Parts: sequence; C-alpha cells; structure tokens
Amino acid sequence: MSVENAAGLVLAAGLAVFLVVALLFPERF
Repeated sequence: MSVENAAGLVLAAGLAVFLVVALLFPERF
C-alpha cells in the first residue's frame, strides 16, 4: 500500500466516522 493510498483511506474513514457521529448526535453540530 502506498503512502497516498493509506492517507486517502484514513481520510475516508475519518469522514465516515464524522458522518455517523453527526447523525447520532445532531444536537452537537
């Protein structure tokens, strides 16, 4: 796995976690 691929994977995972948290706790955003 290349560095760019790993960075993109981490970014996508972080975005997915943020979206789930925003859906579960809408009063915080």
